[in-house]
Amino acid sequence: MILMELKSFMNAENELFVQSTLRSLPELDELDHRILAVLQQDASMTNLDLSKQVLASPPTCLRRVRRLEELGVIQRRVAILDPGVFGANLTAIVEIMLEHQGSEQQAAFEARMRDEPAVLQCYRVSPGPDFVLVVQTADMPAYHRLSQRLFAAGSNVRNVRAFFSINRSKFDTRVVRPEAE
Repeated sequence: MILMELKSFMNAENELFVQSTLRSLPELDELDHRILAVLQQDASMTNLDLSKQVLASPPTCLRRVRRLEELGVIQRRVAILDPGVFGANLTAIVEIMLEHQGSEQQAAFEARMRDEPAVLQCYRVSPGPDFVLVVQTADMPAYHRLSQRLFAAGSNVRNVRAFFSINRSKFDTRVVRPEAE
């Protein structure tokens, strides 16, 4: 009985979350989607080249890109670098369980991870560990120093489980449109 009530509550909570998320999504038409698809592949192209690829006039294209930036759909444009060129040869996927999982402790942990340059990504997850990190360091001794600094005594970290990449067979930064899957 309790399980059925919990499932009903979770479904209702999920529905509210989905509805509020859908209401907050900006209106994007097919041209916006074409622009985003092209920019996710190469954000360095000129507006003229972009307009040719998406079959729109340069002023329209520029106006649309600025609108997408203002709406926060385009958060930033970056260059993707080869980590090996800079000696960042070790990538670790790290599971973290906190000793105390209160909202203040989770926020404090997230703030510490945001401030750490070697932490490339930080996700609060459920179920299982509290956080999953993607970390990049030069080598195993550098990872060891980082883990001692970030996860040792006094850091509210109960358990650390790290997986070390031996080969990256895929890496992509694009966002997949759900209807495009």
